[in-house]
Amino acid sequence: MKKLLLNGIWKLEGGGYSCEGEIPGSVYSILLNNGLIEDPYYRMNELGAYELSRKNFTFSRHFAYEPTGTNKVLLCCDGLDTLCDIYLNGNFVEHTDNMHRSYELDISSYIKNGENFIELRFFSPVNYALKKYDEDPLWATSDALDGISHLRKAHCMFGWDWGPRLPDEGIWKDIYLLEVNSDRILDVELIQRHEDQRVFLTPKVTTERGEGNVIITLITPDGKKARIAANTENEVISPELWWPHGYGKQPLYRVKVELTEQGAVVDSCEKRIGLRELKLIREKDRYGESFCHEVNGIRIFAMGADYIPEDNILSRCNEERTRKLLECCVNSNFNTVRVWGGGIYPFDYFFDICDELGLLVFEDLMFACIEFPSTEEFLANIGPEIRQNLMRMRHHACIAVISGNNEIEESVSYPWWSDEKRQIYIDISEGFIADIVSDVCPYIPYISSSPTSCGHCIDPKNENYGDSHYWAVWHQNKPFAEYRNHHFRYLSEFGFQSFPCEKTVNAFTLPEERNIFSRTMEMHQRNGNANAKILTYLSQTFKYPHSFGTLLFASQLLQAEAIRYGVEHFRRNRGRCMGALYWQLNDIWPVASWASIDYYGRYKALQYVAKRFFAPVMISCAEKGERTTRPDVNIQPQRADYTTEAQLAVANETLEEVSGKVVWALRGADGKIIREGSADVTVPALSSVWLENMDFNKTDVNNTYMSFAFFVEGKEISSGTVLFTTPKYFNFLDPKLRCEVKDGEITIYADAYAKYVQIDSCDSDFVLEDNYFDMNAGKRTVKIIEGTPKTVQLRSVYDIK
Repeated sequence: MKKLLLNGIWKLEGGGYSCEGEIPGSVYSILLNNGLIEDPYYRMNELGAYELSRKNFTFSRHFAYEPTGTNKVLLCCDGLDTLCDIYLNGNFVEHTDNMHRSYELDISSYIKNGENFIELRFFSPVNYALKKYDEDPLWATSDALDGISHLRKAHCMFGWDWGPRLPDEGIWKDIYLLEVNSDRILDVELIQRHEDQRVFLTPKVTTERGEGNVIITLITPDGKKARIAANTENEVISPELWWPHGYGKQPLYRVKVELTEQGAVVDSCEKRIGLRELKLIREKDRYGESFCHEVNGIRIFAMGADYIPEDNILSRCNEERTRKLLECCVNSNFNTVRVWGGGIYPFDYFFDICDELGLLVFEDLMFACIEFPSTEEFLANIGPEIRQNLMRMRHHACIAVISGNNEIEESVSYPWWSDEKRQIYIDISEGFIADIVSDVCPYIPYISSSPTSCGHCIDPKNENYGDSHYWAVWHQNKPFAEYRNHHFRYLSEFGFQSFPCEKTVNAFTLPEERNIFSRTMEMHQRNGNANAKILTYLSQTFKYPHSFGTLLFASQLLQAEAIRYGVEHFRRNRGRCMGALYWQLNDIWPVASWASIDYYGRYKALQYVAKRFFAPVMISCAEKGERTTRPDVNIQPQRADYTTEAQLAVANETLEEVSGKVVWALRGADGKIIREGSADVTVPALSSVWLENMDFNKTDVNNTYMSFAFFVEGKEISSGTVLFTTPKYFNFLDPKLRCEVKDGEITIYADAYAKYVQIDSCDSDFVLEDNYFDMNAGKRTVKIIEGTPKTVQLRSVYDIK
């Protein structure tokens, strides 16, 4: 097998430009790197860059080739975005129209000995989509360009309610020649069977000609090698099981496959696997039907967030960047990430890293918020796409469930959809796609859509069945406490927006544009009227901020509070609910959005708070007070519910029973204790225990708060505070926050109660062990995990005024 990589320097022509650039790459990346266009993420440059996507572009290069005989020569294109005519030495080779699949093209009759010339002519995705929409206006989300249903390209490149309209063009993955001078490996499937703590592995190997000799070596996590047989079940001796993060270790085995002819290796491949038995448990119970991941017989509570593409310009994505993002997930106690269906199938290294870190992957296929075309051409296009990507990812230990799409079932269930169109959807998602999944990887659980309940478009919003997406908090302006009125079996999408920090906003604005209602700020806010929505929620929660920076800070606290309210409630009801994946983990560009980590990798408040509400052992409080029962101060007194109560709960998402002491105190605004109590608590493994309800009806809610903590063997494991009124009405005293930085730690001092203490810097980035935390009067020391603070700024809810 002879391989010639064609990556490297190519010539780009089109749109009035002619220059050279690096492949893998795209129109945007090459023009940017040559200084020919401005950064499309800065200010409103997106508008000019968008116009480029209405142009056609050609990528070309010369290359030398010396054949070793009369063997078949293949042109292998791992990723072409998207509408492309391929020419070699002036000969038309193929037209491609799907960025999500790879192409293997026989060019034996076109390639010549010596210098060759290859051209890839890309056509405007915008012009194509708009033309197809005029011919057949299939439904798709209004946030994106009309016509995206007709084009197999990342939907979000055409715009989303958090992303720009920048539908790039180019060669986004490797491109190479393959001279086939022997038999070769076409597929390796690794099938596990677990029985009575024994593990059996069947490596199914498919070669093109069936002529070579297959040699397979299993390499254990500690490097020991053993020969195993192809297409036969082999027992793994002393198997080491793979576990999700928080439940055990992640040992990984390597399976090396070699194909030999006449004693020489002519082809090889290697896959890394984790030995685990993973199921999706859907059992009838008194609430409806369960929906939870079971790994090696243990039913886990999925904790994490939804992942979108890390950049609209895909050549900027790389393994180092993805690893850092996913390590942030583990550092915040995630065990699961959901890959959203409107972007791209992740690169191989994404799944490798999830295997290493123990992050389960809830994987959508790349269909989101669109109507499926009903043509045979569409099915003929998506069939290879789905098959190729499932074959690429199916061996990974991290893959927990395959979802057919994002939110299409929910959409087509509405009564304005015709029965005919609804049936087209069912035939594709529950027939055509389901059959491919069953054929390629029957051992991976499949659901037809996310959300879904029973399939067949039957009530996909029913929270007692399947997974759910819930948006009444945010889109319907419901208060945070509304989460407590719902008991989803598995909530795979819910969220709340915030602005990024000042450093990030400064990176895409001019000083005079730093107002949330400026044109530039609203261009970097793609959810309609969302900046006003943030202010609406802010008006219900905090006082009016005195500065732009304080407003950004307050928005992040709103976001953290909203998601905290939900997750703590769901974890208190473990068993009925078995998953909470918030929307969303990351950003595709600098923007106001639902992300907890912004485009530049900076933590918002939510990412720090998530570390606490996803902690393996967590104490939380279901309080009742003005905030939950009397949100309007002008309610008639005789109509008002003055209930002030608190009920603590301890959730234990570990495999061991946990015993400890719960300590609580009712305190004044100065942090001094008014009333206190404690209780010894034992929490069985994988459960949640409620304590007795406490009545505080005589409490002065404007001047009194409650602190609580859970101690195990004298060490504080988890803690928090609650107010019984909204923060804007609480009479915070000036905590006179101050700090000292020494030996990789920051010690904070407070003279009074301080809520959501933020440790920040205007001139340096760093990651802390904890941030945005509550403090009683006293001191708190946190470790610096990454970076070196130059200057340190402190603020808390007291400063929102």
